[in-house]
Amino acid sequence: MTQPFSVKSVTWREWLGLAAGLLALGSTFLPWTTLDANKPDIEDILSQLPHGDVARDAWNSSFFAWCPPLLLLLAGLVVVVFGRIRTMRVSGLPHLWLVVAAASLLLVALGWFTLDWEFDADQRGIFDVAGIAINPGFGRFLGSLAALVSGVVAFMDVRAMRAETRQSRKREPRSKSR
Repeated sequence: MTQPFSVKSVTWREWLGLAAGLLALGSTFLPWTTLDANKPDIEDILSQLPHGDVARDAWNSSFFAWCPPLLLLLAGLVVVVFGRIRTMRVSGLPHLWLVVAAASLLLVALGWFTLDWEFDADQRGIFDVAGIAINPGFGRFLGSLAALVSGVVAFMDVRAMRAETRQSRKREPRSKSR
């Protein structure tokens, strides 16, 4: 018999996983990629352009910007909703969460390395000549932090699940084999 969902039964690790997913989702609406210049005349031109041309949120950036936050949010929701079901935990829900968090971290890291790929070669050439730098925005830092927090907490949840299964094995009486 399954127990009804209870908010009180959700562990702090699971709540933190959901919070990391929500933080990651919130970070998608902040700038993930910004353009910056160290020449005053170019900086004035950039300031006159529409904000969306100078600062891109995750939805207007690359796959490596919007996919990891969605994965983290999905993992956080699944862990909070199904985390108290013993069969789900024993079947590997914490491990699945850890894999999703690690994949999100990998995608975020790839996003940092491919930051300038959001612009084509002609645009990057113009940016180089004009002295315009392509920089990560605050949203990218926040999304990376959320992925890191989710990964650490997922690892802690895997360890906690192992401890739970060890304790339940100690309590079960051993049957005599013939």
